[in-house]
Amino acid sequence: MKKGEQEARRITVSGIVQGVGFRPWVYRLATRFGLSGTVVNTAGRVEILVQGAGMALDEFLDALTRERPTLARIDDLTQRVVPVSLLEGFSIQASLDDGGTAPLVSPDVAVCEDCLRELFDSTDRRHQYPFINCTNCGPRFTIIESVPYDRPRTTMASFRMCPTCEAEYLDPLNRRFHAQPNACPVCGPKLEFQTAQGEANCSRLPLEEAVERLNIGEILAIKGVGGFHLAVDARNDEAVMRLRHRKHRPSKPLAVMAPDVEALRRECKLDAMEEALLLSPERPIVVASWLPSSSVARSVAPGLDSLGVMLPSSPLHEVLMASFGGILVMTSGNRSEEPIAIDNAEARIRLGDIADGFLSHDRPILSRCDDSVYAVSQSPRPLRRGRGFAPLPISLLEDGPSVLACGAQEKNTFCLTSGTNAFISQHIGDLDNLETANHFRETVMRFRELFRIAPEVIVHDLHPDLVSTHIARELAAELGLPLSSVQHHHAHIVSCMAENRATAPVIGVAFDGTGLGDDGTIWGGEFLLATPSSYQRLGHLETFPLPGGEGAIRKPRRLAYAACRHFLGAEETLPSSLTQTLGAPEVRVIENLLDTRLNTPMTSSAGRLFDVVSALLGVRSEVDYEGQGAVELEVLARCHRTDLCSPYLVPCNRAESGMVVPAVGTLLEAVVEDLSRGVEISAIALRFHATVASMILNTCQILRTDTGVGDVALSGGVFQNRLLCSLVVPQLEGAGFRVLQHRLVPCNDGGISLGQAGVGMAQLSKLAKSP
Repeated sequence: MKKGEQEARRITVSGIVQGVGFRPWVYRLATRFGLSGTVVNTAGRVEILVQGAGMALDEFLDALTRERPTLARIDDLTQRVVPVSLLEGFSIQASLDDGGTAPLVSPDVAVCEDCLRELFDSTDRRHQYPFINCTNCGPRFTIIESVPYDRPRTTMASFRMCPTCEAEYLDPLNRRFHAQPNACPVCGPKLEFQTAQGEANCSRLPLEEAVERLNIGEILAIKGVGGFHLAVDARNDEAVMRLRHRKHRPSKPLAVMAPDVEALRRECKLDAMEEALLLSPERPIVVASWLPSSSVARSVAPGLDSLGVMLPSSPLHEVLMASFGGILVMTSGNRSEEPIAIDNAEARIRLGDIADGFLSHDRPILSRCDDSVYAVSQSPRPLRRGRGFAPLPISLLEDGPSVLACGAQEKNTFCLTSGTNAFISQHIGDLDNLETANHFRETVMRFRELFRIAPEVIVHDLHPDLVSTHIARELAAELGLPLSSVQHHHAHIVSCMAENRATAPVIGVAFDGTGLGDDGTIWGGEFLLATPSSYQRLGHLETFPLPGGEGAIRKPRRLAYAACRHFLGAEETLPSSLTQTLGAPEVRVIENLLDTRLNTPMTSSAGRLFDVVSALLGVRSEVDYEGQGAVELEVLARCHRTDLCSPYLVPCNRAESGMVVPAVGTLLEAVVEDLSRGVEISAIALRFHATVASMILNTCQILRTDTGVGDVALSGGVFQNRLLCSLVVPQLEGAGFRVLQHRLVPCNDGGISLGQAGVGMAQLSKLAKSP
């Protein structure tokens, strides 16, 4: 080609390339390099026709792959040479819906620095406007009705832009070019304040009224990006306790919001990774070490040494926190275990006897989306995946058939796959009530339509009585699809494998509360040899009885009595503190259950083992939220005056079946012996954690000898325990294992849908390849 000769190329880009300023960025690049052509959104990608000198085209392509808008993500880029045509300049064309694959949808993200400066600039026309946004920030997922992502397909459709906003929207050189939620105080959404009785105070602006009421200790329902929060002054113990009473949440920790990171440093000890998470565009809740000098009332997280903290996630929160100036409890706007409220009328009905007032607005929310929660344990790890992260897909190593995985009963999410993309829903919650089950069904339908996925099979948990299993059956009947079940702990391990893009066999350590095993018993402390398509149970914690079944989980003292009675024998060998806590009538009930084995299955559950030791040490005899005993036991262990603590000597025995079985009875005997000798309970708690880590290491070493497998995948809710992870991971790595951990989805049941989907895809692919 001669120097200066024209060339034309058609470029297709997929990924997060809509609603993030991608087209105007392409326009500016093309203009920079003196190229002509067009750029257009289609249903699943951006199509670019670009024409000019060959060298300029090469520079354009290099910049296209090397640079990108703040929120964009390029997953795939293809190009082909096309005939040169008569093109004048470069233009951005209207979106086309070609019915193809749907694009990736950007999550909702916090206010960008440019908008933040305008928000607090008294000379700017959007000064303190709580709905300020541009292509680099603002709501996305929660306001999208369908794709391609254009204003008529969002909840902003009814807000007609004023001439000034429309000029910004139509200017390719403006950062608000095609920012679909673009608005200002003249033409956009507006705040309103009402009391619980529906009265509006017209003497003050809505924001001023809200701040005044928060200052006097009232509880407010505040409409955020993905739904309502319940807010109260976090320094006011009486107000916090009133919120707990009204919400029926006696002691489960509440999250707090501060105006800036400097304010949080006065409440918590933050490391560099925690600060980076807090300041990220996703703005998750971050679990951080709570300073004794903190002004936050201890009733916000009773019995804990850590606090869930966050920074403002929307412009409304920014102006609210700047005006209030202190720390606010900012917890999900729902009754305990119900979905977060999103509609103004719905909120007033469901939260009317909790909140004293409502700070709301008239921009509708289409998708409920709770705050994401992260903790740092060597690296950032999600505990709940929601706003800021959903609905970004997990990228799978291999393509496969589309499946719908219905997830677990608790901390539910579902997963829809398309090609190499696994779309995991935002946190749905515990499927124990009709409202959450309906939320599940509605969100499945929204994901299917939004991402244009027609699943070939529906996957569910092995347990036949879970609500998620019942819903899977109903959906299968409605859609005419086959069903497939996946064992709970296999799904846990494959979830970890999928996000680490691992397909070779691993030793899977699945430690959680309970899950139905393929032998009909209750599992929860499992060592599996696992691949995406199959598993073999090679070991488990020594089993003990679960008197009353799932009902015993709320009363760890019963678990402790039953476990000690099972392993140690006569009642006289049990700690007197335990029998006194129980009382004679309760002891008789447990003894009857143990003798008759009525509703008393045996379990290998690691989660229940933590409950047992928590009750033995007098930490928690009864719980009112899942994992409370284990969480407080970890706090106690961290209180010990030294980190140096040797584990108890616990053998890993061989059962007749060949399985490796760490001796839980020996461990409990040692704990009871230390108690009888008056050893400090914090030291016992720390030794227990060290022993669990040692049991995992020793079992994995035996299984590596048996199988030759040197990769270990850790999954299950027990691995939310940061102390345990800090002990076991270095030991495994020091012994030469490659350790796979969760980084993208929760290790708890919130990530299990990804594992179910991985198993379903692998089994279908295997079936398709068989003769």
